[in-house]
Amino acid sequence: MDDVDRALLGALQRDATSAYAALGQAVGLSAAAAHDRVRKLRERGVIRRTTVDVDPAAVGRGVLAYVMVDGNTWMGDTKEALAAIPEILEAHVVAGAASLMVKVRTRTTEELQGVLRRLFAVDGVTSTQTIVVLESFFERPVSPA
Repeated sequence: MDDVDRALLGALQRDATSAYAALGQAVGLSAAAAHDRVRKLRERGVIRRTTVDVDPAAVGRGVLAYVMVDGNTWMGDTKEALAAIPEILEAHVVAGAASLMVKVRTRTTEELQGVLRRLFAVDGVTSTQTIVVLESFFERPVSPA
């Protein structure tokens, strides 16, 4: 990956709907060359998907929590069970005091409590520790630089 690829990634992160002509102009390539570079970035798995950044509060998902999950078994085997809970946006096997960390978005704290109940129903889960976010200063994408 070179500086042109990094510049393309940065431009796409700012606006994934940019036309290839605009992308090419921003990085000094033709539209066709920009299209080819983006295609190759997709094929190599550098660009995993194109998405829309939705304001969670605007769609009624204003409660954000991170839940540390511990268990009595290898928690890496719980991927499918965690993916079946739609309020869980991310799930990570972690090192430290817990086995997993999940990111949860719900409408209310009552819904969060329901998610925690479903987490406890997952085979092997023995405890959770939940951190409710009161305010987010910023969230940023991974820098391609």
